[in-house]
Amino acid sequence: MKKVFLIFTFAIFAWGVSAQKFALIDMEYILKNIPAYEMANEQLEGISKKWQAEVEAIQQKAQNLYKTYQADLVFLSPEMKTKRESEIVAKEQEAQELKRKYFGADGELFKKRESLIKPIQDEIYNAIKQLSEEKGYHAIIDRASAMSIIFASPKIDVSAEVLEKLGYSK
Repeated sequence: MKKVFLIFTFAIFAWGVSAQKFALIDMEYILKNIPAYEMANEQLEGISKKWQAEVEAIQQKAQNLYKTYQADLVFLSPEMKTKRESEIVAKEQEAQELKRKYFGADGELFKKRESLIKPIQDEIYNAIKQLSEEKGYHAIIDRASAMSIIFASPKIDVSAEVLEKLGYSK
């Protein structure tokens, strides 16, 4: 009886899995073929380099203040030492605050990335959703981010179809 139950359970499971349609996409491939995404990334990289240079300039000023302080240390009165130390600490804090403002979790770079990249991602998501509804797919998996996929047949990769839906034919 146990054997019959196991065979019956396996048959139901196999039937349920075979009734579902799956497809794969390669998000890296899709994004690489969207010019707006490449332009947004270049823009973000330029902004990031500019902001990083600002932060580094302030850090360099703090280092220069410290070197000057070290060189003048023997000539400074206790009040002047305290004043110079405060200047150095203030400059270091300014650099840290600017770094946090630009590159922090909710910093300017995050907000800029959100404003430039999110609309492209939403457009891709909508194209994938539409393709899924048209073709009857139960799941579409991103092979670029699914590390557990060792091999998948290229026949079920619908990346080119997603690009077509977006107006980028390959």
